[in-house]
Amino acid sequence: MSAPNRHDVRLSADATANRRTLESILASDAGGTLHLPAGTFPLDRGLVVGSGWTLAGARHPDGPVRTWLTSSAPDGQPIVQVLGSQVTIQDIGFRPPPAAPGEHGGDLGTAITIGRYLYPAETEWIEGIQIRRVQVERPDTRAANCIALVGAVRHVTIAEVSIVGGCTGIAVHWGAVGESVSSISGPSYHPHHIDIHDLQVADAFEGFYLSSVHDVTVDRACLSNVEIGFRLLPGDNTDRFHTDADNAIGERIRVSRARVAWNGPLYAMRIAGWGRSEVDHSVRVLAYRDVVVADCTLVPLPATGPGAQEPLRSRSPIVVEQASGVLLDNLRIDLGAEARRLEGHRPPHPIAGCLAAHSGGD
Repeated sequence: MSAPNRHDVRLSADATANRRTLESILASDAGGTLHLPAGTFPLDRGLVVGSGWTLAGARHPDGPVRTWLTSSAPDGQPIVQVLGSQVTIQDIGFRPPPAAPGEHGGDLGTAITIGRYLYPAETEWIEGIQIRRVQVERPDTRAANCIALVGAVRHVTIAEVSIVGGCTGIAVHWGAVGESVSSISGPSYHPHHIDIHDLQVADAFEGFYLSSVHDVTVDRACLSNVEIGFRLLPGDNTDRFHTDADNAIGERIRVSRARVAWNGPLYAMRIAGWGRSEVDHSVRVLAYRDVVVADCTLVPLPATGPGAQEPLRSRSPIVVEQASGVLLDNLRIDLGAEARRLEGHRPPHPIAGCLAAHSGGD
């Protein structure tokens, strides 16, 4: 017998029919499980997923995903946007279309976006989200992010995710009530209780960033051939519009066991405590507390891209700007030729191979 609210979905090469099939099921029940078949299936635009749903691809024990979704959405709509709680996405690959959402469009053009950046009014929190064994491929463009957690989002687990290409692999960013970034009125919402582990990002502009968050853990991340490894940021308004006095922004953040092989002209990792507001252009400083970056290996690759040949440009593995409350512990700069050679090797199983290369930092 089938489990309650289980839907074994039939998909085809018809992008419109596929989207309508999935939308009709998502609108028909108050939650359930959509089992997608093996294969590559187009959508003519993205899907919005409400509370209580699981999107599951064909099982793939110890191997790459077997179910892929593509999209031809012209407006930067994510392939999947999660706007409800208790949602799981697992065993699915995503190939988003080219998108150029601009400086403040980090939640657009993605494979998966959880939440949103700007809200018309105060909103409820989205929570209890699981993203597991997901792959994202967008090797030909670096203008849009791959996975975004934005605004009123908490209690999220992202595990065993592999990303190739794109701007930022995983972007974790605050959100707020307002019509635009220059007219935010508040309150602001800051993602928290986020657990990211066993992450691989390759050939992207950046591995991940955390902007104006608290209670976030990133453990075991392999970031290869990226221009920037990762950033911890205060957000341009820091905690100016934050109203929850019980949860201070910039506290209890830990990044551990990351391996970063970067080819950009600037830095592998940046930790900044200052931000310039888009509302009134004032500069504010966020006080970090109980923030640790530990047991990481940084591998400088030959610099490429814009600015790489500028003689006065400073290139540093680590940049810390007005972030005195951050502990850096056991960070290793690997200058060895053998380490650089390993970055060109793509193992059959990306997570396992990358973690094996990182074993020296355990």
